[in-house]
Amino acid sequence: MPETPYKSIFQPFRLGHLTLKNRIISTSHAPAYAENGMPRERYQRYHEEKAAGGLSLTMFGGASSVSLDSPPSFGQLNLASDDIVPHLRAFSGRIHAHDVGLMCQLSHAGRRTRPTSGNWLPTIAPSPIREPAHGAIPKSLEHSDIRRVIEDYSAAAQRCLDGGIDGIELLASGHLIGQFWSPLSNQRSDEYGGSFDNRIRFGLEALEGIRARIPDDFVVSLRLSVNEFIDGGISEDEGIAIAKAYAESGLLDCLNVSGGANWTKAGVAETVPSMAFPSGRFIELAGKVRRAVQLPVMHAAGIADLATANFAVAEGHVDLVGMTRAHIADPHLVRKHLAGQDDAIRPCVGAGYCIDRIYRGGDALCLHNPVTGREKILSHSIRQAPQKRKIVVVGAGPAGLEAARICAERGHKVVMFEAQSQPGGQVNYIVRTPWRSNMIGIPRWQYDQCEALGVDFRFNVFAEKSDILDEHPDVVLLANGGMPESGMIDGAEQFGFSVWDVMSGEFAPNGKVLVYDETGSQSGPSCAEFIAGRENTKVDLITPDRMIAENVGVTNHAIHLRNLHQMDVKLLPDLRLKSINREGTELNAVFVHEYSGKTQTRCYHQIIVEAGTVPDDDLFDSLKHRSENNGALDYNAALNNQEQPSLLMVDGANGKYALFRIGDAVSDRGLHAAVLDSHRLCQSI
Repeated sequence: MPETPYKSIFQPFRLGHLTLKNRIISTSHAPAYAENGMPRERYQRYHEEKAAGGLSLTMFGGASSVSLDSPPSFGQLNLASDDIVPHLRAFSGRIHAHDVGLMCQLSHAGRRTRPTSGNWLPTIAPSPIREPAHGAIPKSLEHSDIRRVIEDYSAAAQRCLDGGIDGIELLASGHLIGQFWSPLSNQRSDEYGGSFDNRIRFGLEALEGIRARIPDDFVVSLRLSVNEFIDGGISEDEGIAIAKAYAESGLLDCLNVSGGANWTKAGVAETVPSMAFPSGRFIELAGKVRRAVQLPVMHAAGIADLATANFAVAEGHVDLVGMTRAHIADPHLVRKHLAGQDDAIRPCVGAGYCIDRIYRGGDALCLHNPVTGREKILSHSIRQAPQKRKIVVVGAGPAGLEAARICAERGHKVVMFEAQSQPGGQVNYIVRTPWRSNMIGIPRWQYDQCEALGVDFRFNVFAEKSDILDEHPDVVLLANGGMPESGMIDGAEQFGFSVWDVMSGEFAPNGKVLVYDETGSQSGPSCAEFIAGRENTKVDLITPDRMIAENVGVTNHAIHLRNLHQMDVKLLPDLRLKSINREGTELNAVFVHEYSGKTQTRCYHQIIVEAGTVPDDDLFDSLKHRSENNGALDYNAALNNQEQPSLLMVDGANGKYALFRIGDAVSDRGLHAAVLDSHRLCQSI
């Protein structure tokens, strides 16, 4: 075994016919990379990168559909068609080449999907009870439906076997099998409802159908929520009893344990816990199951570091540790650790950007690793540049730090100017909200990498044209961001403060405070939470959108709502702030209702306006006319992993340089867009 302090997770493990080289796995999820329900090249490359990175088992196809009336709600695979088999064969070949196991998760979503997608067939469930998260009102399964779906499960398992996959996992949590278990979704009076034995019958029959069709050594797992943490739902005691009953059936090789009710919007935030929850939230719950059954147990819920993973195995809570989001952040974390490069592991900070994008109809992307999901055009491994250049970067936020890191890894000499005394940019404001403090891990990791690579940092320097030109650069990268916008609000510049003013500590609101949010992002709610946590404040959070934080995904949105309501922050949608004026010691905020057009006035002691940022163009304007490219980015080159044409002409010694803007210095598009700008430009400089 390579030298490592984490002995427990680097022991091999036997799972069915598989001998796994370590205990670290990536559990099933649906990254929404499927193309027409098939796992084509993008999907396969994403998992292959993790296989090359050193884990022992990668599980794919989160909630893959086994039936025609289980349409994908967020880009799942279609295991109801034989068309998938050739893709599975190619997929398994890629993964097995790295001595890594491959398993696929199967599901019938039941009511946990939408009838207005896929084939527009009615959703089905044990009873016709509306599902809160998707709003589907299902039809009650008839006995013919039950027989059909059981056959669909076994046919899907056969397709996985024919495709060279090593095993399957049945998803019960919140999906059709779990809907039979829970009294909140099963009110049947026949042999599939009522008593405990009746409610677990459907899942056991599905497993019996699968086992009748596949070899004995084909691995079969069951993923279940052992405690739904909701009144009337599956309690811990009943969840453990369910786990025991299925383990004792002899139909399973392992159990995959989690918690939460993923069929409610609030429950999703618990099932896929973000940085708002402690690491490895369900480890002890998994341990209780492991002690109650005679089967191996997996855990999949927010373990982001090897120390916690090793603890979970060493203390006997689990046999295999899911580090799924940690591998989205860095698919090579195992390889780097075993090579003694722990400092090079890009950390998962638990931002929830990956899962939140999926639930909003997007694809899974890491907030600060732009390569994940783009392995065909970007690379996790940075190559040395054929020609070494002098690079000047302005701004040590995430965009600038990522640019400096990549340029330094390519062998360039990099000088970084930063006006503040420390790196991080706007992230330094984000972390003032306590539950989002893990976000500091992003710029901290970037900065540490830059330091190790010899980047020359110049802090407390508000860089001007002369500072940059004195360095005789070949390339100038402006990541100096923007400035808070006050929006189209009369009086906002005179009477309003920005979120930056508050979160930087320059301004301490008190009394009755308005936080007005036009962006629908996390900035407004975070600021409102920060202010409401102070004494002698009463906060209104108002937006012209249909809901507070409209652009925030479910796992973070749920936490904001929980905190804001607990703090008695008043939430008011549909109101657009038109003007602010002073009347004595108070400020009058005049609103227009977005739909009725009616006006109303509300009085506050302070008003905070969040309307995003606009680029700070002064430095760019002073430099672009002397640059070879006039500050323009060649889009075709950037999108096709090619060197910018203007770089052929630069020679810093003769005063010739290429100039580019990245991140908020171009426009306000969020952290992921900022680091993506940096990566796809700088990997070819």
